[in-house]
Amino acid sequence: MRNYIIADNQELTRFALESLLKKDEEDVVYRAFDRARLMELLKEHESAVVLLDYTLFDFADEDQLLIIAERFNLSDWILISDELTPQFIRRVVYSSHQFSVVYKDGPLSEVREALNAVSHHTRYLSQRALETIITQQQQEDETPSVLTTTEMEIVKGIALGKTTKEIAAERFSSIHTVTTHRKNIFRKLGINTAHEAVKYALRAGLIDPSEFYI
Repeated sequence: MRNYIIADNQELTRFALESLLKKDEEDVVYRAFDRARLMELLKEHESAVVLLDYTLFDFADEDQLLIIAERFNLSDWILISDELTPQFIRRVVYSSHQFSVVYKDGPLSEVREALNAVSHHTRYLSQRALETIITQQQQEDETPSVLTTTEMEIVKGIALGKTTKEIAAERFSSIHTVTTHRKNIFRKLGINTAHEAVKYALRAGLIDPSEFYI
């Protein structure tokens, strides 16, 4: 018997994962909708397998994720997302053997293979994840992309807590255009969450700390 914790805030994904896991009647499946609940469940089930969509969960950054994984070092983690930055994947994979990586748009067979691997406490990396790590390693010496003026302004808006719709209205742009800029910004900066964008904006001097904490 194995305990599983689904930490994914997409209802369709939760349903699909639960259906897959409940085929083995001995396994127990729990849900966590935020980091606090995830911590509670890990305290009760320290050797659980966590199926996490990092990009949709309330982790501040990868440091927080790694600290929790280290604290519960008997747990195994399967990161399952639509998209993860190369920098994030490389750091997490190189930092801990507890993490496996698959993508939501990949074949179902990869999820099954990942579940089988972690049942033997073995890491599983999908082909796409492996290629991402290799490509990132080859490009690490290249000069990082510089944000355009427009992208810098959008980062500032994100850091100040404005929604995509609000930023689009201020710039007289479509929501689709701002969403595309946002994806490009996250890719260039190697970040996955708005919180990490805030940290970048503070370091880059795009916003004043006093302005942010109002």
